[in-house]
Amino acid sequence: MHKIIFLDVDGTLINYEAKLPESAAQAVNEARKNGHRVYLCTGCSKAEILQRNLCETDGLIGGNGAYVEDHEQVILHQGLSKEEVKHIVDWCNDRHLGFYLEANSGMYCNDYMLEQGPETMIKYAQGKGADLSMAKEIAEAFVNGFIHVTGKDLYREDVNKISFILSDYQDHLDSKEEFVGLEANTWGGKGETALFGDLGPSGITKKHAIEVLLEYLHADRKDTIAFGDAKIDIEMLDYCEIGVAMGNGGPEIKAMADMITDDVDEDGLYHAFQKLNLI
Repeated sequence: MHKIIFLDVDGTLINYEAKLPESAAQAVNEARKNGHRVYLCTGCSKAEILQRNLCETDGLIGGNGAYVEDHEQVILHQGLSKEEVKHIVDWCNDRHLGFYLEANSGMYCNDYMLEQGPETMIKYAQGKGADLSMAKEIAEAFVNGFIHVTGKDLYREDVNKISFILSDYQDHLDSKEEFVGLEANTWGGKGETALFGDLGPSGITKKHAIEVLLEYLHADRKDTIAFGDAKIDIEMLDYCEIGVAMGNGGPEIKAMADMITDDVDEDGLYHAFQKLNLI
């Protein structure tokens, strides 16, 4: 029976240096040749995915579920309204927080992101195991991927979600109170350290996006397998028939997963695909 496979990207398909292990690409390619469908399921928007050298897949769930695509056919795109974007932009700027708008057309950042982004991304990369030299390279590439925008040009209508640097965890807690109608999450460095907060449309989750895609494909949930490494992936792994946690994943996702594979840099994806008879 052919399966539908959902892959988180950072820490699952690629490592924390944004490099795709050869074995992971081989696993995806072989699985697709065997008739299985493979979809990226990530917090990244399409613009960020296109900046990376990834293997071919059958489609994309981006923005933690705000965007769903099957073979370049858009199935769902539910972003933030311009009014919601303006509210978040003004709130972050008032707090002097660096942020970037995640849209399919690009990633648009404010002045504070250019100032705060490199240091924060160095912390992120080091927390995921990179040495200082590599962490600086990762941070530079990350910031160089932004389109710097100022003033009212930040009030866009095509935004899937917004990530902002946390000066303190209280910023995330305050965002939950300020934006009660939106989904508020955090992401960051080693383990589940919160370095960034993010805000997206209410009701938009990876699980919801998978439900939408399965309905479009006329596919059955019992044929689904999900792979992830972080708290944000737990709902996706719980929903799919089989949930696989990466060896480099956090303790929470490992505790609930049906299977734990090796680290992303230790051929974890390939080994799991073998054990599940996908290849």
